[in-house]
Amino acid sequence: MLADIIFYLFIFIFGIVIGSFLNVCIYRIPEHEDIVKTRSHCMSCGGQLRWYDMFPLFSYLFLRGRCRMCKAKLSVQYPLIEAMNGILYVIIVLQHGVNVDSLLYCLLASALIVLSVIDFRTYEIPFGINLFILALGLIRVALDYRNFLSYLIGFLAVSAVLAILYYASRGRAIGGGDVKLMAACGLFLGWKLIIIAFLLGCILGAVIHVARMKLSGEDRVLAMGPYLSAGVFIAALWGDQMLAWYLGLF
Repeated sequence: MLADIIFYLFIFIFGIVIGSFLNVCIYRIPEHEDIVKTRSHCMSCGGQLRWYDMFPLFSYLFLRGRCRMCKAKLSVQYPLIEAMNGILYVIIVLQHGVNVDSLLYCLLASALIVLSVIDFRTYEIPFGINLFILALGLIRVALDYRNFLSYLIGFLAVSAVLAILYYASRGRAIGGGDVKLMAACGLFLGWKLIIIAFLLGCILGAVIHVARMKLSGEDRVLAMGPYLSAGVFIAALWGDQMLAWYLGLF
């Protein structure tokens, strides 16, 4: 039991470290800033952060949510993204164990977090994130090449329909980034799971956004990326069980 606790604590710590990098991506990609070479700095005063300012979760708590130099309040997004990524990594390893699939799922989850936050704020899904997910999909296909056709159909199953809708509505009904996201994730998941992911994303988007419109007066326009991403994550981890349960009803 103690060994398991230590192991999953290690997975969580690894996850929050990667989560710290995700915050960098979330802030810099929309601004077209370099995510590797540019040193970490305060978003208020521009002061460069020291190594002891960048411990995931712990630095935020130690600094009481404020910049060490200018005392400006730091966004709560920092610890939330770090903690979320760590928790998702633990969930993935609990579900799939330690293997290559879990590594791919972890990378997918991190990419989905980044694009979800960026899309929520800007209504745009960065092409580079979709390209990264596509690369993960190609690796998945290479590792499971016997089911190549399932992944190829998955690439088109949802995205082809959305592409038709996109061009027919001239981009008013669905965003181009959403089409690319479903294509890349379809290659990763295969046709059965991407259909489940899309249905889940639509349901989540409808329910949550209607609630937001009622409670906080949100506009009718919504960013689909976060909801589609949630659907993809749920389908990736539990889609097979959901499909088996549904087919068992007949």
